[in-house]
Amino acid sequence: MNARADFPLIAASKGVYLDNAATAQKPRCVIEAESRYYETLNANVHRGVHSLSRLATEAQEAARRTVAQFLHAPSEQEIIFTSGCTEGINLIAQSLTHSGLVRAGEEILVSTDSHHSNIVPWQMLCERTGARLRPIPLREDLSFDTEAYLSMLSEHTRLVAVPATSNALGLHLPVREIISAAKQAGALTLVDAAQSIAHEQPDVRALGCDFLAFSGHKIYAPTGTGILWGRAELLEQLPPWKGGGEMISEVTFARTTYNHLPFKYEAGTPNIAGNIVLAEALRYVQSLGLPAIAAHEAALTHRLYDGLAAIPGIRILGGRENRGALISINVPGVHHYDLGTLLDQMGIAVRTGHHCCQPLMQHLGITGTTRYSLALYNTEDDIDRALTATTQALHMLR
Repeated sequence: MNARADFPLIAASKGVYLDNAATAQKPRCVIEAESRYYETLNANVHRGVHSLSRLATEAQEAARRTVAQFLHAPSEQEIIFTSGCTEGINLIAQSLTHSGLVRAGEEILVSTDSHHSNIVPWQMLCERTGARLRPIPLREDLSFDTEAYLSMLSEHTRLVAVPATSNALGLHLPVREIISAAKQAGALTLVDAAQSIAHEQPDVRALGCDFLAFSGHKIYAPTGTGILWGRAELLEQLPPWKGGGEMISEVTFARTTYNHLPFKYEAGTPNIAGNIVLAEALRYVQSLGLPAIAAHEAALTHRLYDGLAAIPGIRILGGRENRGALISINVPGVHHYDLGTLLDQMGIAVRTGHHCCQPLMQHLGITGTTRYSLALYNTEDDIDRALTATTQALHMLR
């Protein structure tokens, strides 16, 4: 796959960017689309009768249709624009808190390798409702423990929330099996698709989940953009989280009636440019084809995995297979920050730390890892340069 020329920062850089799990670079079409919006279309949506407002509204709603098609959603009304995956999860957690659907003694299940944004909102829900948060354990090889999960499900399980791909380990979770079992137990399900959205074709109908959230900046769109998808009947039932303009039908000092979906959950002026440009990023990815992207990234990930495995002293977290475009390593006796700093000095950008997964790091008995994460514009040369730099950096640190 030859897409480097589409990304101005990548094309101009002499370094190697392997921090894509934190944020991906932006293709020229996305950068130009945002500039074009402000140069030719800038106006508030759903608020005016003048032509600019009407055109901006049409562009944003066309973007909503693009997102719905990308996710294979039954209806564009199920697509809610957010600032990112974190806001999407918080929206559901807060709405459930005030819905009466979660009661004292009921349970929320999350995977041990969840990002903080898929832990803290549920903790807050539990504090307010008296429900209980329970982590689903991992097997010794750090894969999802399906047997333990099935044993945890009961009539008390109210919701199961898991990532499709772990942002700290890079391992895929068996989300379809997880969702199917949860449905049989009568539980709601939420998929954190932040780390999977740019690498595999999403299909909410096939998954069978109740909610799915992702961040735009992981899939080549601007930061501060994201999507929450939810089943219409649930979104209709849940109360809105934020109050303000746009999410209302009628306001009096006595009472307020709420707008219909999706606007019920979109209080205030949205990130109009970001929402429109998110659709441009999705169209870019579709033009390349997610299957082709996945095959390209899988080949690079295997090359990186095999190269890291050949370097003495490195512990790769998780196995070679069933893995996304992300690898985390730990080197006993070498601090991840020191390794990341040296790699940066050699022109290799990686991420170090706990990756917003402190419970997982505590489970592993470490403070953090060095994480290499790939995107469609990475090449075999990037991988080979990263492996050479890692070998040299570890030699210097030992």
